[in-house]
Amino acid sequence: MSGFEVRDLSVRLGGRQVLKNICFNAESGALVALVGPSGAGKTTLLRALAGLIPSDGAMVFAGADVRGLSVAQRAQKFAYVPQDDSVHWPLPVRDVVGLGRFPHGPSRPDRLSGRDLLAVEQALDVVDLQAMAERPVTKLSGGERRRVAVARALATQAPVLFADEPTASVDPHYQLSIMTLLRQQARQGALVFVVTHDLGAAARFADRVLLLCEGRLEAAGLPDAVLSSAQLADVFAIDIFRCEHAGEPVIVPWTAR
Repeated sequence: MSGFEVRDLSVRLGGRQVLKNICFNAESGALVALVGPSGAGKTTLLRALAGLIPSDGAMVFAGADVRGLSVAQRAQKFAYVPQDDSVHWPLPVRDVVGLGRFPHGPSRPDRLSGRDLLAVEQALDVVDLQAMAERPVTKLSGGERRRVAVARALATQAPVLFADEPTASVDPHYQLSIMTLLRQQARQGALVFVVTHDLGAAARFADRVLLLCEGRLEAAGLPDAVLSSAQLADVFAIDIFRCEHAGEPVIVPWTAR
């Protein structure tokens, strides 16, 4: 199996140390949740892993140095769902999702191959967007645009998917649908990284959790171990309610300390 090996990853932005000596391994076929307080460095870590910002240390994916990959190679290997999914042109949803196929060669939405078109239609199906496929994306709600961003990333069919708060502004039905979909992508062999503030979703859907605080990796491992009451109290200054339902863990932030 292929995966990420990260050693002593550090990032400075604007003269400030944002990430400090991050080390972890993540294998393909897993959903990895990145959790931590606001400003902990979660988005910065995601962008560094994708090769979108300068960083120090070692990052290896499938035996290759991420920094040695060309832009085209990274675009084929890594799909990215950003926090900001604004689209300023009234493009149809289908065309925006089709942008996910550009790393594979087409220069315009009307030049997609049969394989490209199939990937786009599959992505629209799994995110339940077929009914909106011809609507201008600028006419959609924030939650609907999040689903478009997820579909665009899925259309790339990359072996690694980075998703930065993919369920933000999404109603509970689609929060569950998106997290279930991302877990299915991992089960099918992808390596999926998800930044989330939802500790319950991390506990339920993730195979591994990376807990960040003030630019450092406080803990990495199985959800039960990382999302312990003591650790969450220390990092978030909260007490949690923990139980189990239908054989899956439930975590609810309960009181602020």
